[in-house]
Amino acid sequence: MHVAHLSLTDFRSYASVELGLEPGVTAFVGPNGQGKTNLVEALGYVATHSSHRVAGDAPLVRQGATRAIVRCAVQRDDRRALIELEINPGRANRARLNRSPVSRARDAVGLLRTVLFAPEDLSLSKGDPSERRRFLDDLLVARAPRFAGVRADYDRVLKQRGALLRTAAQARRGSRSARRQEGDSGFAAAGAGDVLSTLEVWDAHLARHGAELLRARLELIEALRPLVAGAYAALAPSSAPATLAYRSTLSTGGDQGEGDQEGEVPGERGSFDTQTLSTDLGKTLEERLRERLLEVRQSELDRGVTLVGPHRDDLILGLGDLPARGYASHGESWSFALALRLAAYDLLRADGGDPVLILDDVFAELDSQRRRRLAEIVAPAEQVLITAAVADDVPGELVGGRYDVAEGSVTRVR
Repeated sequence: MHVAHLSLTDFRSYASVELGLEPGVTAFVGPNGQGKTNLVEALGYVATHSSHRVAGDAPLVRQGATRAIVRCAVQRDDRRALIELEINPGRANRARLNRSPVSRARDAVGLLRTVLFAPEDLSLSKGDPSERRRFLDDLLVARAPRFAGVRADYDRVLKQRGALLRTAAQARRGSRSARRQEGDSGFAAAGAGDVLSTLEVWDAHLARHGAELLRARLELIEALRPLVAGAYAALAPSSAPATLAYRSTLSTGGDQGEGDQEGEVPGERGSFDTQTLSTDLGKTLEERLRERLLEVRQSELDRGVTLVGPHRDDLILGLGDLPARGYASHGESWSFALALRLAAYDLLRADGGDPVLILDDVFAELDSQRRRRLAEIVAPAEQVLITAAVADDVPGELVGGRYDVAEGSVTRVR
């Protein structure tokens, strides 16, 4: 698989740009702030419908424009597909495939597969759990696009259930004195009885969708584990071996005693083997999720947030017997982040067809040894797209086509 053509209209800094691309290596070279990353960000957006730089779509639209359009021609064997995305901040995005509209924009996910390395990847080893959850879920969608729907269903249920819990928490706080005198009847009198009866319905939905997402993550980690270990050993042969574990609210009960915001659980306690989580007690993941939701019901009603589910889980990265987060050096942290991306590439490649490799200003972050090793690993890929501030940042093993990017123009020089 490779990208044969990229067309942008009102995307980031570009009013309009047309780029022809070929298999092999292509480098975009120019000073920082000139728009190199905008080009590869657009390709990443086609692949995942999200940006590796920002959470929302608004920054992707050129100032003064109301929408942005990204068109991408993808060549796979002897077939070519034209993917078009219309980015509409605050409204539904639209997608066209071979100039025909698709019913939902997410139906175009998976037609282009990319693995993108960027300086932001350091957050995979040093950042919040949300970064590692996103890594897992994006990879799930890249391998099986139907998981875009699973994620959307889970997020929808989580949002609805969270709204109910907030309503209940407000009612409980408003009737605190009444509850001290009358017990739970004070809470019901405050108008929360309907909330409690409806909550069980949302529990069932959350457990069903959450179990599907959790099961897929566990299977993915099992597939990633040897690939990550091998990639890390190639990048940092003198370091302790890289390990992966999964920490779930099924093992911690969800209530960590800190941080009420949904999606974050501080600390790294409660990690365990993924096989144990899948089979322990002979219960399905859906059954275990429903049990946990009941166990933490009072805490959830007090705090107004959903405390159990894959939205609060974490992928634990280890070096030997120690967690990478807090113990790894800067170089080890970078190597671990790169190993995760390389493992993702190997997994997608094993599924059939090389994904497009994108290296966004990565080599400037690496010492000479890691730079050379990374270049040797990625050189055989069908298509590699690189951004660099200066041409010397591109290793000799990755010499190929080149565009110079400056003052809003993109010029092919080789």
